[in-house]
Amino acid sequence: MGEESPHRLIQMLMEGFLARINSAKGAIAHGDMEAKSVYISKAMGIIGGLNEAVDIEQGGEIAANLNQLYNYINLRLLQASGENSEQILDEVASLMKDIKEAWDAIG
Repeated sequence: MGEESPHRLIQMLMEGFLARINSAKGAIAHGDMEAKSVYISKAMGIIGGLNEAVDIEQGGEIAANLNQLYNYINLRLLQASGENSEQILDEVASLMKDIKEAWDAIG
């Protein structure tokens, strides 16, 4: 297998994020708070990685907006974890799907 392109790596992070959010929702539904915490912290780690990939210097307004969006998602993940809220998880998944659609279109 060859090296993945930077574009593909970002896609994989986004896909991984959505998978973790799905798993966290399942954990909440089954009352498994330990698993929920693990999945949400993994999702937050992925957001950290995505945020690091944002080039604030070169990216201008789009990069600044993405940076704010990722910070907002992280904040909401903390709230979702504290409140065991599937609704907040749906919200962040929806935001990520929007970002991913735009990202996929660039590729």
